[in-house]
Amino acid sequence: MRVALAGGGTAGHIEPALSLADALRRIDPSTEILCLGTERGLETRLVPMRGYELGLIPAVPLPRKITPQLLSVPGKLAGALSAAGEHLDRLQADVIVGFGGYVATPGYLAARRRRIPIVVHEANPLPGLANRLGARMTPHVFTGHPHTQIRNGRFVGIPLRQQITTLDRLAMGDKARTYFGLRPDLPTLLIFGGSQGAQRLNETAFASRDAFRDRGVQVLHVVGPKNAEEPQDLTQAGVPYVAVPYVDRMDMAYAAADVAMCRSGAMTCAELTAVGLPGAFVPLAIGNGEQALNAEPIVQAGGGLMINNADISVEWIVDQLIPLLTDTDRVVAMSEAAARMGRRDADMALAREVMAVARGDRPTPEIPLSDDDGEDAFYDDGKDAR
Repeated sequence: MRVALAGGGTAGHIEPALSLADALRRIDPSTEILCLGTERGLETRLVPMRGYELGLIPAVPLPRKITPQLLSVPGKLAGALSAAGEHLDRLQADVIVGFGGYVATPGYLAARRRRIPIVVHEANPLPGLANRLGARMTPHVFTGHPHTQIRNGRFVGIPLRQQITTLDRLAMGDKARTYFGLRPDLPTLLIFGGSQGAQRLNETAFASRDAFRDRGVQVLHVVGPKNAEEPQDLTQAGVPYVAVPYVDRMDMAYAAADVAMCRSGAMTCAELTAVGLPGAFVPLAIGNGEQALNAEPIVQAGGGLMINNADISVEWIVDQLIPLLTDTDRVVAMSEAAARMGRRDADMALAREVMAVARGDRPTPEIPLSDDDGEDAFYDDGKDAR
């Protein structure tokens, strides 16, 4: 079986694609996989690092408004379509799976011209334009959020790394805390703001150090590589506060923590619920507010708290977050609620669907594009789902 994956640009597009690739190989190790990407995205590092082939196509970042730059779009899109088609022909692809981003639109259109079955996965509650276009070309559309409104959408969850989905937080807790230089007997807060950190979270957390110390709450704070070069041990009065530039073992960070204070991108929400870790979500106000929409079902189910980025403060941490961390029964209840929202099997579930489509077990009827699809073909989303 030969599978093309189109999901480049950001970790929110690439990581689910690679998790799907891993699941496909677990089902059938002979599966041939080609990832489509561009020279400018994280895929140039992440895809080869995971052992998969990367086929490059030109990036076509498209203006959202009528500008002189729009005149160059048809030519650039034609080049991207041609490159995507060449990769599909070389692979002799049986199916293409798109996750959004700059490469999805050329991938979908090139596959449609060749009558290659298309599978769409949309991680966000508000679909990107590339996947809205793709959903008009196929009935095989899957979502990572239970309330995503997209044509033919069916909820399956977000494919995650086995490192996350197989994690037993309780069994790994003491080992994980030792790994980071934390104590086994104190409530632990994990703070992170995505791959680059988050200035607002960093500033508020550092300003709250005395409050954490006074209430006996230890902290593992991932500040982001741009904000520190080396780990810092800011321990006071025997209460650890460990600040690190980045963590390449997020499974260990999750196992060490009782609660996480973080953004609420789609991948973050999926990982926290998969491992049953309560979140104190501070959504970044981007796009149409999709980060808040990601966290809302978790908070409503009792698996987390949420506060606006502009409202987070030392006072909120003292009045709301620290009392949660020091209330063991409440943390346990929220952990259980978060776990009930999680999907650990999304990678295998989506892999089985993809294989069925490739084999022809899920027939793909001819789906004509609606009148306005031509316009959508000249746009892409490029959103960071994380």
